[in-house]
Amino acid sequence: MKIEKILKTNTKLSPHKKIVVSILYSSSQLSNTLNGILKPFDISLQQFNVLRILRGQNKSAVSLAVVQERMISKMSNTTRLIDKLIKKKLVQKNINATNRRKIDISITSEGLEILDYVDALIDKAEENIVNKLTGKEKEQLIRLLAKIR
Repeated sequence: MKIEKILKTNTKLSPHKKIVVSILYSSSQLSNTLNGILKPFDISLQQFNVLRILRGQNKSAVSLAVVQERMISKMSNTTRLIDKLIKKKLVQKNINATNRRKIDISITSEGLEILDYVDALIDKAEENIVNKLTGKEKEQLIRLLAKIR
């Protein structure tokens, strides 16, 4: 469906405006879909991202700066996300052994358990989202989005 029809506008959009608005609209739709899957688990997409980053550390603790650097959404308030995950017992933070001014963050066993379950749901949703595209179209989209970035 054309973006003008989705936005219910009669204004003729320039190609660059159509592209940007389409990407923003699609991003919002994807976020809403994935957040809907995560809602029953009381975690947001950004919190899910933090948990996956921490799981990728293979049980090693990392600093807040490392988590922030690896976040998909760089505008997220990572400290607030971590604090919410601590309250849910999915993440823990400890004072760094070599530098007491630094905080080490790691995923808990509860965090790993929730990821094991949620990962399958997210993977299935991601697959359903892009299943209308052929393999060649998927590769082309990846390439084009990388080129825009």
